[in-house]
Amino acid sequence: MDKTFSIIKPDATKRKITGSINKLIEDRGLKIVAQKLIKLSENQAKEFYSIHKEKPFFNDLIEYMTSEPVVVQVLSGENAVESYRNIMGATNPENAEPGTIRKLFALNVQENSVHGSDSPENAMKEIEFFFKSDEIFS
Repeated sequence: MDKTFSIIKPDATKRKITGSINKLIEDRGLKIVAQKLIKLSENQAKEFYSIHKEKPFFNDLIEYMTSEPVVVQVLSGENAVESYRNIMGATNPENAEPGTIRKLFALNVQENSVHGSDSPENAMKEIEFFFKSDEIFS
């Protein structure tokens, strides 16, 4: 089974919809094999999103991602990265397919409820950033 990484973002934890998002993930065939609620520090957020550091939205992104707790997750399943990207829907909720997490729950492009890895390589890096191997179940 492949693995991917997910973050349930601050807008979703603030609105207490984590359970609804988890249900959608599991109903669509992915298994949650690790999960924890954390409060990102400014340094953690800056390091995790360093790929965006030169972009104009970087400071807003860091402020948003540190505004409330987040749920970090490891998901497992067939073609996990691609499967989860389909479950999440387009970054802009206006363009997301009906029934996707972002169509159902996102408030706007930034407050779009979830993050998911964009490749198997990045999934492994993102998982290693937040989890020790003994925290992940098979």
